[in-house]
Amino acid sequence: MAHFFIDEALLAADCVPGAVVGIRGAEARHAVTVSRVRPGEHLQIGNGAGLMLAAVVIGVEASLLTLSVDTVTETARLTPRIRLVQALAKGDRDELAVQAATELGIDGVIPWAASRSVTRWEGAKIQKGRDRWSSIVREASKQSIRAWLPTVGQLASTKMLAELAGSTRMLLLEPTATERLTSQAAPTDDREILLVVGPEGGISPAELTLLEQAGATRVRLGDNVLRTSTAGPAALAILNATLGRW
Repeated sequence: MAHFFIDEALLAADCVPGAVVGIRGAEARHAVTVSRVRPGEHLQIGNGAGLMLAAVVIGVEASLLTLSVDTVTETARLTPRIRLVQALAKGDRDELAVQAATELGIDGVIPWAASRSVTRWEGAKIQKGRDRWSSIVREASKQSIRAWLPTVGQLASTKMLAELAGSTRMLLLEPTATERLTSQAAPTDDREILLVVGPEGGISPAELTLLEQAGATRVRLGDNVLRTSTAGPAALAILNATLGRW
């Protein structure tokens, strides 16, 4: 399978072996003009919500790709759900974290306006930033052939994170923590796990206190200090192994 494309309009009820389905719009144009897909090629397509199809291309137009379905697979969402709370960071470091975490299987990402974040999303930049992260998540999901497309949450403040801490397993990745992530990685229930990563300057003392008082746990990955772009993906890799995803 050389290519994988995502079309959220695909419905399981319409996708059975032998059925003819179409990919439309921007995804079809990308397949035709960039990937240069041609009739007779075998592709994988999905709807980002667990449905995956193996299909053969039978028709190519500028904005419509027509395929005949060979096989159908439906993948259930994994539990517990894991989301990355990634602080906004300068350059492309936050985007690198989102891309790598998506490839490693994160279930969702939440942009966080931490007090030490140099980059700020304000006004029109908020939607522009979310759109950019959504594009990164989509492309990384296609590259890694993921059945489920991760969600991109609303820009969160520290106060908003504190409200989530009481109903989730919120793990604050903090190099000064005495407890290691490996001691907290084993599942105790099906609560969603939130991995919180600070910006270049780290999570501020005031933020650590607020989130811990709300129910979060401070953990560290090891003796080395990782960049904001690598801490989240590294923590996710540990959880993947512990939870049996890998």
